[in-house]
Amino acid sequence: MTHTASKTNTGTLLFIICLAASLVPFMGSALNLALPYINEDLSLSAVMSGWVPTSYMLSTAILQIPFARMADMVGRRKVFLAGVTILTIFSVLSGFATTGVSLIIYRFLAGIGSAMMFGTSTAILTASVPNEKRGQALGVIAATVYFSLAAGPFVGGILTQYFNWHSIFFVSAALSFIVALGGYVIIKDDWKEETKTKFDFVGSLLFVAGLSSLIYGFSRLPHTQGFILIGLGVIVLLYFSHYEKKQEYPVFNIRIFLGNRVFRLSSLSALINYSATFAISFMLSLYLQYVRGLSPRDAGLILITQSVIQAVVSLKSGRLSDKMSATFLASLGMAIIALGLFGLCFISETTNLYYIGAILLLLGLGFGIFSSPNTNIIMSSVEREYYGFASATMGTMRLVGQAFSMGIAIMAISIFIGNVKITPAVHTELIGSMRITFIICLALCLFGVYASLVREKRKEVE
Repeated sequence: MTHTASKTNTGTLLFIICLAASLVPFMGSALNLALPYINEDLSLSAVMSGWVPTSYMLSTAILQIPFARMADMVGRRKVFLAGVTILTIFSVLSGFATTGVSLIIYRFLAGIGSAMMFGTSTAILTASVPNEKRGQALGVIAATVYFSLAAGPFVGGILTQYFNWHSIFFVSAALSFIVALGGYVIIKDDWKEETKTKFDFVGSLLFVAGLSSLIYGFSRLPHTQGFILIGLGVIVLLYFSHYEKKQEYPVFNIRIFLGNRVFRLSSLSALINYSATFAISFMLSLYLQYVRGLSPRDAGLILITQSVIQAVVSLKSGRLSDKMSATFLASLGMAIIALGLFGLCFISETTNLYYIGAILLLLGLGFGIFSSPNTNIIMSSVEREYYGFASATMGTMRLVGQAFSMGIAIMAISIFIGNVKITPAVHTELIGSMRITFIICLALCLFGVYASLVREKRKEVE
């Protein structure tokens, strides 16, 4: 890996990476507010509605690691900029979608661009920032993500209410274009391997096939097809793990993953955390608009609570993780999230909206404490030459977790409501599906707290 002094200004680079990092959470949180309108306009069923965000996360999750490996070979700058360009193009096309199928396809293709962008962005930043400032820089990125999450419901609600849902994609495309333009001008280094290596096509295909089967199968539960696909996915991924151990230039360095305990457990913590939290905003958006009858703008003002707290707290926790136990901070954050999920399990048709706001505040606090320290642990646990791999693994865990979280929500909706449009006649069933989703997420989060505490204890022993 090239170790020459960076020609890229780290201040302007941080701005570009932060803007890139804000694109997906902004669009995702804004889109959650627009889903009832998209469902009505494109005649989507409850289950089909869940695939609008899930299709994007699926392609991003399965392709981040192969693209990160490719970026190590041809240059991270090239792959990053190509990804932003693809994301811009398919965001525009999503805005022009006239059917549910075309929208889901465009979102899947936009996810390919995101995989290229997110498989390289954190690695680019980590390679450019001095070690002693890494936690702070990662905290700034986390804060940017949460501020965009906060802006998403508010801006998305206003755009949907006063214009239409199409405008969300056009605004996101405009931001993507700015990132692409700024990236071409500001990013000077390419960060690629000095030695020539081969791309692991077989390993990449096995990884994509296994992960796709696993995630899609999870969303098909409790149908028989879902169990078959999950079983097939597990078998393929086990073979993939065996295959990668024998490769000189693996797409996924399984030896680092299995041999580096801190990296492995921290990545698992990220997977569990996102699996337990991502579906919250999706379910609450449906609840606030369908059951409580709020406008997109008003629902967005309630959902904004969590993201604002996340943004403020993540800045502080990022700095703290440079000075004290990042593992303790991450464990504490996940425990607070579990407490918030416990509170969500008791929501009914008449729950006081201030209660929901207080729970969202608690969740924001927990997530803000967890995210930056856990990212710092992951990126600091590997050598410089493996930053790309670590960045892509972290991104994959995040997106796989989010996809699993949506799979839980889709499964619950499928069991309680079925493949029909959401109407007042199924509001009781919607609350039931929401409650079971939160219970499953709570169980996952409690397991995550245990795993994180075990990591701390083992570290102390060593």
